[in-house]
Amino acid sequence: MKKIIDSLKTGIYFDHYLFISITILSLMGLVFLYSASDGNTTTVIKQSFFVIFGLILMFIVSQPDPDFYKNNSLIFLIFSIILILLTLLVGKEVNGAKRWLDLGFFTLQSSEIVKIALPVFLAAYLYDKTLPISLLNTLVTLVLIFVVANFVRIQPDLGTSLVILIAGIYVLFLAGLSWRFIGVSSGIFILSLPFIWNNFLEPFQRQRILTLLDPTADPFGSGWNITQSKIAIGSGGLQGKGYQMGSQAHLDFLPETETDFIFSVIAEEFGFIGVCILLSIFFFILLRCLYLALNARDRFCRLTIGGLSLLFLSTIFINLAMVIGIIPVVGMPLPFISKGGSSLLSFYLAFGIVISMATHKKLMQK
Repeated sequence: MKKIIDSLKTGIYFDHYLFISITILSLMGLVFLYSASDGNTTTVIKQSFFVIFGLILMFIVSQPDPDFYKNNSLIFLIFSIILILLTLLVGKEVNGAKRWLDLGFFTLQSSEIVKIALPVFLAAYLYDKTLPISLLNTLVTLVLIFVVANFVRIQPDLGTSLVILIAGIYVLFLAGLSWRFIGVSSGIFILSLPFIWNNFLEPFQRQRILTLLDPTADPFGSGWNITQSKIAIGSGGLQGKGYQMGSQAHLDFLPETETDFIFSVIAEEFGFIGVCILLSIFFFILLRCLYLALNARDRFCRLTIGGLSLLFLSTIFINLAMVIGIIPVVGMPLPFISKGGSSLLSFYLAFGIVISMATHKKLMQK
């Protein structure tokens, strides 16, 4: 807290490009959510509180010097792992999954915290290691990544566990992982797919993969979600059917319209033009993060910005790939658009850290 106060005394750390684009994206999310929820004002008001709090959180988190995150990354990671273990023990169970901690005023999805904490810690652990990364450091990093991802997988939450796995490997790759190791490990992974299928996937997760391969095998059962999502996206055409005029969403053909399949609602109501506008904002944010990573003041900042921005990209890709039917349905919200407080706040937290890594460098140069 003292470091935060000291930083405020020296000036405000702020990136206008990221802050404005994320704010616009958040406001668009509220507009889309109102339609996806059939005009449920309670849902939109609740989400609005998360947006306002998230923007404030992003600003606060952007103020400390990057050294604050580097020095406290282990504490952050341990705290997030403790939250996951508490969730497994006393978490709120919904549809057979324990993913949430009931805090009374707020239901926290603990996995959303660890997906931010892990890349930051790995960046702090690897930033001063010699290149290429030694086999020992690589193995230590991979063990940590797989252990944390497995804690989330057994909740079960396959989607978030995959994101955590990908985010950790991103940082390891950016830190200087050798191509030989990548090739060997990729071969081992491919050979181990039968073992993973039989021992690590739940029956419903296997069914989702089989449904992906042939959605028409059970069009009114396991294939319903993907089929209706494709119909919604395709029927939007160039300009869409109009706001709140989407038949698939508002006639209850499309499931989970407020969360996993909100992009399908957007595509149906706003068409190809609306989708392009939304994706352009996502693309601008990613380009800005790439610029900030390339101009970061040190290797820790580059790894952190790179890891968190690629985490953001992966979440977008998984959601879009899921709703158009090129990967199985894994339950992944669209950042800043889908309903959900924990996911929303985790990305505000991530971009607050990104802004901290970037803006302190600018003011130091002045």
